[in-house]
Amino acid sequence: MPKTLPLILAAAMTLTACASVRESRVNPFNWFGQSRSVPVEREVNTNPLIPQGGGLFSNKRNEPVIYAGRPFEQVTNLTVERVPGGAIIRATGLAARQGIYEVQLTPENEDEEPVDGVLAYRLEGVRPAQNTAVGTPPTREVVAARRVTDSQLAGVRRIRVEGQLNAQVARR
Repeated sequence: MPKTLPLILAAAMTLTACASVRESRVNPFNWFGQSRSVPVEREVNTNPLIPQGGGLFSNKRNEPVIYAGRPFEQVTNLTVERVPGGAIIRATGLAARQGIYEVQLTPENEDEEPVDGVLAYRLEGVRPAQNTAVGTPPTREVVAARRVTDSQLAGVRRIRVEGQLNAQVARR
């Protein structure tokens, strides 16, 4: 014990002397140098549970989805409801048969911008592969809606929703 005490005291004195020599490599606070900001390099997929490629359904995931909807026969009602930040366009359509699904309002142009002050949509739905019953009009009626922002509504005077036989127009 008497030999270890002077050794510990000498080590302690040596380390405290490092405080006076700030740039010394003996000082443990200088071992890693100064910190600096660097850009973060991220991978596209950072979740290790999601595979990068391959898999059983990989070809299905990469294919673009093609909407197989066709226009409705008749558009019976069109309402435009103001909401904060834009509006909701709601169209009611009457199909020739029951069973139409994936109903949506499809914009006439890709950019969904007005042409001559008219914002135009088509009311479309996917028809089932097998023949279905005709049914009464209430059973063939569907409703589709689409939200548009205030920037999309800038310069719009009319909103038009078309079917095969008619179109409905809402004006400002």
